[in-house]
Amino acid sequence: MTETGSTFVPLGEANALLLAPMEALDYFDTRAILLPRSVTPLEAWNLTTERPLPLLPLAFRIRDAICAPSGVAPIGGFSGTRSSEVAVGDQLDFFLVEHVSDTCLCLTARDRHLDVLTCLSCTGRNLAITSSVRTHNAFGRLYMLPVGPAHKLIVSRLLNRVADALEDAPAG
Repeated sequence: MTETGSTFVPLGEANALLLAPMEALDYFDTRAILLPRSVTPLEAWNLTTERPLPLLPLAFRIRDAICAPSGVAPIGGFSGTRSSEVAVGDQLDFFLVEHVSDTCLCLTARDRHLDVLTCLSCTGRNLAITSSVRTHNAFGRLYMLPVGPAHKLIVSRLLNRVADALEDAPAG
């Protein structure tokens, strides 16, 4: 699939895309949850980013400070801004929208050290967040050492927060 000039690889039966075939990835993670009701991928994005986890802003500040000397652009974190619609080529915080459909929202962040593709996939009441990374150099590999395990924890907590928010709020 190419929408912004990138070629992505489908992830088997899942409704997600990867940066490259599994064997060519330097990092891969997929986390899923069964929600109280179905949502669109953009609704899921809005719910995951509108109220950051308590330590996430601090983690983003630390990441930006550590990475700045290596020429990595700061990402600043999630703005909490809700988007009512999105198109390929739009920015959602520090991500570029690469693909959007009724069931999948694919976002990339790229720099000289690594490329990241994160897909939010919704099928019925199932929500999955799938991330794939390709590193380009030693700094990218070093960067992923702490980020990989932290990413798994963060995504798991974000998915639980989405489920909790949907349980507490009426549909609509």
